[in-house]
Amino acid sequence: MKRIIWLLSAILLMVFMVACGSTSGESSSNSADGDDKEVVEGGTIEVAYPTQPQTLDPHGATAEATRDASRLIYEALVTLDEDYQVIPELAESFEVNDDNTEVTFELREGVKFHNGDEMKAEDVVASMGKWSEHKSFLDDHEWEIEDDYNLKLKLEEPSALIMFFLADQGNKAVIMPKDVAEDSDDDEEKGAHEYIGTGPFEFIEWKQDDHIKFEKYEEYSPRTEEASGLGGEKEVLVDEINWSFVPDSSTRVNGLMSGEYDFSHMIDYDAIPQLEGNSDVTVDVWPYGIEGLVFNKKEGLFKEEKARQAVNYALDMDSIMSSAFTGEDYYILNPSLFLEDQVDWYTDAGKEHFNQKDADKAKDLLDEAGYDGEEIVILTSKDYSHHYNAAVATQQLLEEIGMNVKLDVYDWPTLLERRDDPSAYDMFYTGFSVVSTPHQYVFLDSSTEWAGWTDDEDMDKLLSEIKKSDDQEEAKELYSELQEIYWERVPVINTGENSRVSAYSNNLDGYTEMLGPIFWNVSIKE
Repeated sequence: MKRIIWLLSAILLMVFMVACGSTSGESSSNSADGDDKEVVEGGTIEVAYPTQPQTLDPHGATAEATRDASRLIYEALVTLDEDYQVIPELAESFEVNDDNTEVTFELREGVKFHNGDEMKAEDVVASMGKWSEHKSFLDDHEWEIEDDYNLKLKLEEPSALIMFFLADQGNKAVIMPKDVAEDSDDDEEKGAHEYIGTGPFEFIEWKQDDHIKFEKYEEYSPRTEEASGLGGEKEVLVDEINWSFVPDSSTRVNGLMSGEYDFSHMIDYDAIPQLEGNSDVTVDVWPYGIEGLVFNKKEGLFKEEKARQAVNYALDMDSIMSSAFTGEDYYILNPSLFLEDQVDWYTDAGKEHFNQKDADKAKDLLDEAGYDGEEIVILTSKDYSHHYNAAVATQQLLEEIGMNVKLDVYDWPTLLERRDDPSAYDMFYTGFSVVSTPHQYVFLDSSTEWAGWTDDEDMDKLLSEIKKSDDQEEAKELYSELQEIYWERVPVINTGENSRVSAYSNNLDGYTEMLGPIFWNVSIKE
């Protein structure tokens, strides 16, 4: 009996030592899918992302690489729920007055930045001053501090859309410490010299061309509401996130299947059958937005409206979109800049100019524009294979109407630099993800000075009138006029609406997506 008791004690001691020696963290049994794997608090999520961002400061950056990574670090006064409605984030609450000229914010108390300082109203004002420097919809405004946790935004002109601007994810109005905001670089694409926010993870290191490392912020202050979209409770269940830059799609796929990565972003569409045949992997297809061919309208041929119209009439959108997205399961030909589900804005205005595939008319317009055979440069990158494939298909279609077209291929960060040089190119492809208002499409607004350099008084006038609209019905009517003009002037060609594909290991529990991957409320199973 003594020997049996001794053996049982030894076994229990060994079990205890193994449990205490685990490097994965503490486990519990609240698995979301009810399988026999335990949810683990701790561990590291290995992310394979196709490209490196230029910066992690989202104030001036529109690139998705910045948006997706920086959301781990930063938060804003407000954000979007799963229905794309505005909800508080760092604000405890907000209230818009009856004539849409004033917004009152009460801040959450006790929220700490990653440097240990508490967030207060002065940090908000400094951050918003930095963010709003290049925002036309906030030209005439002021912030008024009442005390450390209460402040007001006062607008010179009324705007029923102001809260959607503040919740925009494209160049998010995040809050950073006052001294960091005031010491930032004047170049908005470089921005802050330090990446310090209030978010669930803190920035640790950035090894250029290799990875960014984030760690759980131990003093993070989550909201208590149920998680919804990009808001609500954000529970930090893992210790680290390694955000690796993996430009080659096959490497991202193979790394996911071998267990090297837990999540692979923007995988090639032809890899879907391979991944769907793997029981350890989940394929995530999600609505993205539009694929856009952007014209350089500051220098060169495409300063001429007729030249842009010629390209538009030459394009076969099915050919381009099937080349980029492989099949009709992943794209829809649609003249609207908004998804059909976005009933507040959706319209087919301008459809008579969409996908005409009229080579003869394209040639006539090209002659009227004065084209004489000069080389036309399309910037592109294999970091995003869909953009590259769309560019190849476009090159072939334009050569069929007699244009001399060259592809300049770079990594994506270099492309982002070169697209700001009007002497470097004529066109480039990029994606425009779902937005809440037309003002958030940077190619519609002349004041943004965004690559491509739209300069159109009529569209600017309509954007201003939409902002001042009394109600959504009036705003939608004005937007329909704007979209009609957009298709006549074609500052950017919307070649179609598309879905994107990511994939993740079934060892990730709780993973969701909204305008990019979400890694809070996510744990690792054993």
